[in-house]
Amino acid sequence: MSERTRLTSVETVHEEGSWLFTARDRYGEPEEVVVVPCEDGVEAWLNRCTHEAQRLDRGTGAPIRDGQIICPRHGSMFDACSGYCDNGDAADTTLVSVELAVEGGDVYLADRGYEFDHEGAIEDGAGTDGDDEPDSTSHIGF
Repeated sequence: MSERTRLTSVETVHEEGSWLFTARDRYGEPEEVVVVPCEDGVEAWLNRCTHEAQRLDRGTGAPIRDGQIICPRHGSMFDACSGYCDNGDAADTTLVSVELAVEGGDVYLADRGYEFDHEGAIEDGAGTDGDDEPDSTSHIGF
């Protein structure tokens, strides 16, 4: 197995509710990845809704309720452990997974398609529409 990069600890993800980092894909393009708690550890997903590529974690933690990651734009809810959405505009889609490995309570990036760049959001910090606030048409408030 290729060398993996330690990201954080399972305990940190569970305590903070999520953990965001930026990776580079095989073409060198930055991708945000959000690590979320699951009953049996953690899972990682590309940080974008499958409906309109809205960022799920905007740098302040992914909105999660009852084991569901909530899209801040339309309110679609994705199972944090499977990535599957069964409601809203993103219904019948699944978030894009990023492979992790957990050893001794530490979380490692194990996906050969990505290379760790840095903790946190992509450097520009701007949303998909050029500002820091999501455009929301959801009836769900946070």
